[in-house]
Amino acid sequence: MTVLVTGGAGYIGSHTCLELLKAGYSVVVLDNLSNSSPESLNRVMSITGKNLEFVQGDIRDRACLKKIFADYKINSVIHFAGLKAVGESCEMPMHYYDNNVYGTIVLTQEMETAGVKKLVFSSSATVYGDPETLPLTEGMPLSATNPYGRSKLIIEDMLRDLQAADKLNKPANPWAITLLRYFNPVGAHESGQIGEDPNGIPNNLMPFITQVAVGKRKQLSVFGGDYDTVDGTGVRDYIHVVDLAKGHVKSIATLENGLTGVQAINLGTGNGQSVLQLVKAFEQENKIKIPYQISARRPGDVAACYADAGKAKALLDWQAELDVNAMVKDSWHWQSNNPNGYE
Repeated sequence: MTVLVTGGAGYIGSHTCLELLKAGYSVVVLDNLSNSSPESLNRVMSITGKNLEFVQGDIRDRACLKKIFADYKINSVIHFAGLKAVGESCEMPMHYYDNNVYGTIVLTQEMETAGVKKLVFSSSATVYGDPETLPLTEGMPLSATNPYGRSKLIIEDMLRDLQAADKLNKPANPWAITLLRYFNPVGAHESGQIGEDPNGIPNNLMPFITQVAVGKRKQLSVFGGDYDTVDGTGVRDYIHVVDLAKGHVKSIATLENGLTGVQAINLGTGNGQSVLQLVKAFEQENKIKIPYQISARRPGDVAACYADAGKAKALLDWQAELDVNAMVKDSWHWQSNNPNGYE
């Protein structure tokens, strides 16, 4: 079985490629390297002792996609490629809609032309908007508080419409789509060889912490200290990226085994941790002090967000296994071995 992984050189994508190779899949990666490095894929191959195919290109490039589907016998697609910074999306909304929404339109059209209709989409817990109750379940009302989240929600709606059209047209090869709504990935592979390597100032919490720990930044900026939470800082469901990657492999397997329709599935631990609780866990596990300052809230952020992951257990036979200590330990192992990321 051959899986096309769009955005496969990125943080979550590279870890998923590694787990796919370990599980015996053949992997083709499409990535424009706008926020990733091909070195991540070299290291994936080194860790696994297996090869994958890499194509540098953009999901909005029809000719590139046509060539991939012509050159490789693709059975299914995992779609990571997209922009993902909440703050940046508020500043550049059209850039996000062009890349994320239009890119997915082109991808699904070319998939359909090629007869490849098994898709795992990298969605996000941001589609739940500012929730009134917790934990978040897949049947809750959907909304968005920022353009990034709205782009994910629009794509989910598009994919539901795409599959609904199958009920009218009754094709021999219907769409089978899994929408993975995951929460806050952190951590790195235990080897310390692949991990999160953002361009410029990190948008996510863990690389900011590790860059402070390694001396690249003086202190951590904590956005918002006056939320209605345990310590005033935002609460999130942090999930180890390796657990997350394994969830994608399980999703591909269930599609190959005949799961049909569109299924939205949360990938999370079911537990919320505040920003300062995560900082404290990092300090205790790695014996490093992290100086921080409380800054203003970021536009589009919510106070708390954590998952009910029961559906993932029932449908995918998946649940998170790695705890917060593993998350902070593996994050530091990656950063301390690679103080400048993949450079």
